[in-house]
Amino acid sequence: MSTALPLAGITVVSCEQAVAAPFATRQLADLGARVIKIERPGVGDFARGYDTTVHGQSSHFVWLNRSKESLGLDLKAPEAAGIMDDLVREADVFVQNLAPGAAERLGLGAERLRELNPRLIHVSVSGYGSDGPYRTAKAYDALVQSEAGLVSVTGTEEFPAKTGISTADISAGMYAYSGILTALYTRERTGEGAALEVSLFDSLVEWMGFPLYFTRYGGSRPVRAGTSHAAIAPYGTFACGDGAQVVLAIQNEREWQRFCETVLGRPEIALDPRFDRAAQRFAHREELEAVIDEVFAGYSGDACEKLLLEAQVAHARQRDMSEVAAHPQLVDRGRWTSIDTPAGPIEAVLPPVTMSGVEYRMDPIPAVGEHSDTILAGIGRTPEQIAALHAEGTV
Repeated sequence: MSTALPLAGITVVSCEQAVAAPFATRQLADLGARVIKIERPGVGDFARGYDTTVHGQSSHFVWLNRSKESLGLDLKAPEAAGIMDDLVREADVFVQNLAPGAAERLGLGAERLRELNPRLIHVSVSGYGSDGPYRTAKAYDALVQSEAGLVSVTGTEEFPAKTGISTADISAGMYAYSGILTALYTRERTGEGAALEVSLFDSLVEWMGFPLYFTRYGGSRPVRAGTSHAAIAPYGTFACGDGAQVVLAIQNEREWQRFCETVLGRPEIALDPRFDRAAQRFAHREELEAVIDEVFAGYSGDACEKLLLEAQVAHARQRDMSEVAAHPQLVDRGRWTSIDTPAGPIEAVLPPVTMSGVEYRMDPIPAVGEHSDTILAGIGRTPEQIAALHAEGTV
C-alpha cells in the first residue's frame, strides 16, 4: 500500500469560519494537504461556540476541522499583512469566506494575492456571489435554503420546512473542494493558478435542478409530501406496533403482489379494483394507507422487516441519529475511527470515498492558535518577534 497521500506537499491557507469553507478545506486535509486555519486570537472560528455537545466542544467544529493547524491572527493588526503575505507566497491554495468585500479591504483579494504568487489558487466562498443585488445580503443557511427554493419543496403541504442539516453550506463546500481539485490538476499542466468563486446560492440552485426544471416547464412545483411520494403509493413512513418506523417504496406490480401476500397476509388486496394498478393505488392512497397501518400495528419493527426481506420489497428503517451512530452497515465496515481533540479522543466517521492505496489522514482537531508559534517560526519570525506579536495581541 502506498503511504503518500494524494495531496501531500500541498499547502492551503484559509481565512475560514462556519461550515462551507471549513468543509472544503477539511476534505483537502483528509487527502494530505497542509491546511493552515486562520482564526481570531483567543476566540477562534465562531463555529467553535455553536454548541458544547462533544466533550464541551461544538459538533460542527469537530466535524469540519480535523487535521488542520490553527494560527491565531488578528487580520486587522498592523503586522498581520506581512504575515499573510509570507504565508501566501509559499501556499498553493488560499481560501476565504469572510464578509463581502472584507478580503479586498484586508489586501487578500484574488488580484493582489495572485500577483504575489501566480501559481496560487484563490478561492472565495460567499453567500450570493461578488456581484448582483444580493451581493451583500446575509447568507445564513436557512435564508439561502429559502431563497433557492429548497424550503418550498421540503416538508408537507401544510408545513414547509428547511432541511435539518446545513445544505446550502455543504453544497458550497463540496463545489469549492471539487473546484480546488480541478484547479490543482489544471495547474499541473499549465503552471498557472486560478481565481475561483463559489456561492451558497448558486451551489444550492444547482442541487435544485429537478424541481427547478419541473416547475419552469411544468407550470407548478412538485408536491410537498413529507416522506411520501407525489405520484406513487404505498410510498413513505408507516409505524409498527412497537413504534418502529418503516419506510416503503413499492414501485412495481410484482413487489406490490408480494407485499400483499407475504407482508399484509391478504393477497386479495392486490386484486382490489381500488389498488390493482399504480394509478389506482395513488388515487385511493388514504384507504390503502389505512389498511397498511392496521396490519403494521400488529408487528414489531423487526418482525415487519423480516417479512419485507422475505418478500423482497424495497424498504428501510427510519432511524434517529442515535440509531445511525450504531448502524450495522457502519459498524460492520469499520467506518468509525478515533481522532484526538483538545478535550480528548472522539469517534469520527471516515470520508465516504474509498481509494485503493490511500489511508485517509485523521489527525487531531486543533485548539485556537495551537500552531501559531510553529507556523510563524516557519516563515522566519524569531522567538523575540513571536513574543512581541503575542504581547501586542496580534496572535
